[in-house]
Amino acid sequence: MSTTTNSLSAAWGSSPVGRIAAPLREQVISALREAILDFRLKPGQRLVERELIEQLGVSRTTVREALRELTSEGLVTVVPQKGAIVAAPTPDEAHDLYEARAALESLVVQRFAERATKSQVIRLSSAAEAFAETAGLQSEASAILAAKDVFYDVLIEGASSTVLQQLTETIQARLRVLRGTAMSTEGHSSAAEELRSIVAAVEAGDGKLAAERYEAHIRRAGANALRSLQEAKASD
Repeated sequence: MSTTTNSLSAAWGSSPVGRIAAPLREQVISALREAILDFRLKPGQRLVERELIEQLGVSRTTVREALRELTSEGLVTVVPQKGAIVAAPTPDEAHDLYEARAALESLVVQRFAERATKSQVIRLSSAAEAFAETAGLQSEASAILAAKDVFYDVLIEGASSTVLQQLTETIQARLRVLRGTAMSTEGHSSAAEELRSIVAAVEAGDGKLAAERYEAHIRRAGANALRSLQEAKASD
């Protein structure tokens, strides 16, 4: 993926941290994490300490602590001679992450089918239809991704598994930029129909089939994202 030399100031619409709601270190981590996940800080972009200190109005120590935390989450990478940059998964890393995501999230769907209430199943169906509507409007990738996140949020709520939630959210954070790429390149009508077919299997009480369909859906999205990643690498 290509890098950018834009100033970090473009990532902040206003001061992203205060000194009331949460410890300052946590506010800085949250502000940087959100800027990365919302694509305001681009993959490969350098995170210059001096600029971050000026933009966030915090100490060097706080910035370094925040970057260490985001490095542990896989959102930031430290490159020799360059310093900290926004992480951009390699094709091999992305392949492994998508494999892990497919396995874990298919289990989430299985648990949802076993544990979800009727109202949660109805909400899942509504989320699938909302995704189809958003995708049909040719919305930006971020809006389509947000609609897909609602579908996932209902799934994880109905699955009632803190363990699965923690594991899948860690993987999703590392794949966020590639998920956006997949959303911008995949056939949205196909994705919408896949979500509807998953809901149909859940409504029929067939958790195994729902899980299999979800796994196939993730693998297809992963193949699209990897193809885009490889094309971007080839054009660098």
